[in-house]
Amino acid sequence: MPMARLSVNLNKIALLRNSRRTGVPDLLRFARIALDSGAQGLTVHPRPDERHIRGSDVPALAELMLPVRPAMEFNIEGYPEQRLFDIVQAARPEQTTLVPDAPDAFTSEEGWHLTGAQMDLAKASIRTLKAMGTRVVLFVDPDPDVVARVREAGADGIEIYTGSYAAAFHSGTHGALLDLIGRTGQAAAASGLVVNAGHDLNLRNIPSLIAALPVLAEASIGHELTADALEMGFSATVSAYADALRG
Repeated sequence: MPMARLSVNLNKIALLRNSRRTGVPDLLRFARIALDSGAQGLTVHPRPDERHIRGSDVPALAELMLPVRPAMEFNIEGYPEQRLFDIVQAARPEQTTLVPDAPDAFTSEEGWHLTGAQMDLAKASIRTLKAMGTRVVLFVDPDPDVVARVREAGADGIEIYTGSYAAAFHSGTHGALLDLIGRTGQAAAASGLVVNAGHDLNLRNIPSLIAALPVLAEASIGHELTADALEMGFSATVSAYADALRG
């Protein structure tokens, strides 16, 4: 099986930068370090309140990545609304990951259910984004039953929410969730969908995930990676996470 790719989520670097007016840490510098240290892509989630990634960061990152794209992919996450569509239209990322959270959500902790109004929103948004030439991935909970609805919506893939798995891993009660994640991934792969994963993944819980989800194409990791970098250094941490995802 192909090895899973690491896409470094830069949100927490931007959050730290935004706590001062000095521009430190330099987001573009850390993006370069990530790509030079083994990451195969970069992820940003430009929320409307710009508490971490700002709208102005996205074109700068897109330009930074031009020499290495599409081998190294740019992934933009967000709620499907006109602001996101405008950002994607300008940056033309290889991948857009749609999340169902409200604009003021603390973080993405629930996937698309794709029933009723959600399905209508997803279908229309996916059509709009695909016309821009981007792969469209839907953020979903570990649930094999949602896969058919993802295909019906017209998406190219899923990103499986792993936050609940990571929480259970701490207490050693993650077996059932790993099984759900594995079955969700297998159902998606069998349907021709790309299988990504993300949220609270770290060097301790990645090996079990890889074993249960051999079809994993990419993991987007930011918070735990940034926390580990406080001890290990950013470059060494990115390298360690890239190695972990290779299995």
